[in-house]
Formats: sequence, C-alpha cells, structure tokens
Amino acid sequence: MKYLYVLILLISTMNTACAQGPSKKEKAMQDLPKTVVEVPQGLEIATLGAGCFWCTEAIYQNLKGIEQVKSGYSGGHVQNPSYKQVTTGTTGHAEVIQFYYDPKIISFEEILEIFWSTHDPTTLNRQGADVGPQYRSAVFFHSDEQKELAEFYKKKLNESGAFNKPIVTEITPFSNFYVAEDYHQNYYNDNGMQPYCQFVIRPKLEKFKKAFAEKLK
Repeated sequence: MKYLYVLILLISTMNTACAQGPSKKEKAMQDLPKTVVEVPQGLEIATLGAGCFWCTEAIYQNLKGIEQVKSGYSGGHVQNPSYKQVTTGTTGHAEVIQFYYDPKIISFEEILEIFWSTHDPTTLNRQGADVGPQYRSAVFFHSDEQKELAEFYKKKLNESGAFNKPIVTEITPFSNFYVAEDYHQNYYNDNGMQPYCQFVIRPKLEKFKKAFAEKLK
C-alpha cells in the first residue's frame, strides 16, 4: 500500500505540473505580435539560422534567385531585441537571415542543401567558437511544404550517415523576425578586412563557392 500511495502521489504531481500550462517565456513568445510577411508576387520567403548571421548572409547573397537578404533575430520571447540582448543568450532568439527567393530559379530543396552543407548542424547551440542558443541551427518554416521538406531531408541526412553525429537542427514554425541593427547588414561586403571576416567567413565562403559554383550570381 505504501508503494501504491507513492505512485499515486507521483502521478498526481505530474498531472498538476502538466496542468500549469506554458512557462513564462513560452507565454511571452506566444503573446508577441506576429510579424506580418509581405512577399512580392512570384517569390517565396525563407528564414534560416546557421550560426553567426554574418557568415550565412555572405553565402546566400551570392546565390542566383535570392533577393533582399536581411540579418535579424527569430525564435525568442523578447520583442524588438537588440544585438547586445541577444548575445546574452537569454532572449531565446537565434541569429538568422531572411530572404526572398524565386522558386523558378532556386528551389527550397536547393536552399536546404546549401544550408546543411555550409554549417555544422550537429552541434547544439554552437558553431565553431561561437557558443550560445543564439547560434543554434534552425529552419523557421513559412508553409507546410517547407516544414515537410526540412523534416524529410533532415531524416534522410541522418539515415545516410552524412554526418558523424545526429542533426540537431530546430524545425519550427515562423512567428517573428526582427531586423538586426544597420551595421550587421551586408557585413562581409562592408567589413571584409576585419579579422573575423578574414579568418572565419572568407574560408567558409571560398569553400562554398567551389562546391556550388553553378548556383552563383
């Protein structure tokens, strides 16, 4: 009887915890006004996180069919966060890029191929020396089709053994996007001689250009 009582008490406690609903951070995220996305006719939109947005921006700016690449923040519970806030790792946001693309020139499958080929999607909340949840690997999907494709190819890559460890890329519905400060936009092109650009972005960009030469502008 003693063990039965303990089991009942444990179940009761678990049910009570479940009944408490979302956490304060989850509720704060749910209560944020949704970002209204206006997509030009004939184009589609994508939002991706692959570590530092300076690197990701530099890559996608070079692709045919990609337009208006913007660096910003998605996936958090703080409205209009600053870069300083995001770098603390406490806002829930990931550094992301958002862009329009012409599906007649480049498909979402190709976008995903480049995405998974140009960062390490197996390291949780980290890309190289950049550590924190703001550097997590993430696909913020804008449609059921994007969700299905991201989940399908993530599963296929894991099954194929393309990476030594499981892919930890977050695949979650798009909710908000906050454009980063002006000095973050077009960062590599404007600051190419900075040490981070020379020693981190440039080697990654050169490797990408060799692998995807036929897709470059």
